[in-house]
Order: sequence, then structure tokens, then C-alpha cells
Amino acid sequence: MIVDKSRDRVRSMFGQIAPQYDRMNHLLSFQVDRYWRWRTVRKVRPVGNDPVLDVCCGTGDLALAYHRVTAGRVRVVATDFCPEMLEIGERKKRKAGINSQLQFVKADTQELPFSSNTFQIVSVAFGLRNVSDMDRGLGEMVRVCMESGRVAILEFSMPQRQPVKGVYRWYFRNVLPRVGQWLARNELDAYCYLPESVGDFPSGQLLADRMVQAGLGEVRIYPLTFGIATLYVGTK
Repeated sequence: MIVDKSRDRVRSMFGQIAPQYDRMNHLLSFQVDRYWRWRTVRKVRPVGNDPVLDVCCGTGDLALAYHRVTAGRVRVVATDFCPEMLEIGERKKRKAGINSQLQFVKADTQELPFSSNTFQIVSVAFGLRNVSDMDRGLGEMVRVCMESGRVAILEFSMPQRQPVKGVYRWYFRNVLPRVGQWLARNELDAYCYLPESVGDFPSGQLLADRMVQAGLGEVRIYPLTFGIATLYVGTK
């Protein structure tokens, strides 16, 4: 199956579900998505004062987690090409009383508006699979990462061990789309797109190989929660 990941479709789809996005993420993951982000910012913790970039940031949860783990010491930049998502991120920032150390920028991951070798960490959580040209987006993430900096990719994956594999596959393909679509009604079947996009996305060693091709080394793979999600970390 070819998944339609054209820019206009993805931008419109996430714009439609933006008001329910956080609630649905927490509900459909049984709140475990909070742990995955918590684990990411500690596994790939900033060192020194060089800035951090989070791309495809959505409503900014991973960027906010990086701000918290550094106590505001490090500048964090969060980008997304969906203005409705960025607006919610800005509201979270104001509510938390965060200053200019956290900045939201409208940008497409395939064309990042930053100089090469700028950020010590470039991260993405559940967003790279939505980029129409994943290799181009990954290449941009590597380009703006500093030499010896790290690229971190947190993404859904399919568990490999039974019975978790069978139960989760059934939930992911049958329950999640129906519940998601019912609670976050939208015209583009966003919660049917989710399992389709995950199934279409390279995982495990396949993604690690693509990271190496993009210019990263020392790629490590960390399965989380029985392999429901996976954290990939590479060094430039």
C-alpha cells in the first residue's frame, strides 16, 4: 500500500486534529508516551550549552521535555510546518512561564532554515515517518547537527515477541483507528493513516542503515515498552 504523505495532506490532517492531539496521544498510548519522551531526554541528554533542535515537534512535548531536563540552561528550538500545532506549543510555553530559551519556528524538516553544524542534538518524536521524503528530512537533520553531535529518532514500531506482537497488532490496526477517529473527528482519516504510516516506515536495522547512509555513525537502537516504540541514536 502506498501511503499518501504529500505535504498538503499531512499539514491539513494534523491541523484538523491539533486541538485533540495531546489528549489522543495520552489516551491511545495509555499515557506511556510521556515515559518515552522522558526516557529520550535522559538517554540523549544535552552536554554543555550548545542548542538543541526538535523537528516535526507537533505541540512541543519533546522540546518542553528538553527544556525541563536542562532547567532552561540550553536553548531549545522546535520546528513544525503545521501552524495549528505550533500555536498549541506556544500556549504551553506561556502557561509554563518559559522565556526565550524555548523557541517555536514554522519550518519544513526537508528545508530547515538553519546553518550547518549548529545543534548538539537534533531530535524527532513520532514525526519523521510523516515527512514526504524521509531521507531528505533525515539528511537535513544531520546537516544542522554539529560534528560529534547526536541525532535522536523516537518512533512507533511493532513488537517482535508473542503474545505482545499479536495483541498490539490487533489493537493498532483495529481499535486505535476507530477510537481515534471517533474522538477526534477529521476529514482525512488521521487515525487510519497512523497504522498505515507506521507500517510503511523502515524500523530496526533498516532505519539504522538509513541513518548511516545520511552520515551518522555509532547508531544505537533502544526498544521501549516491549518494542512498541524504539529510540534510535546516531552520532555525526
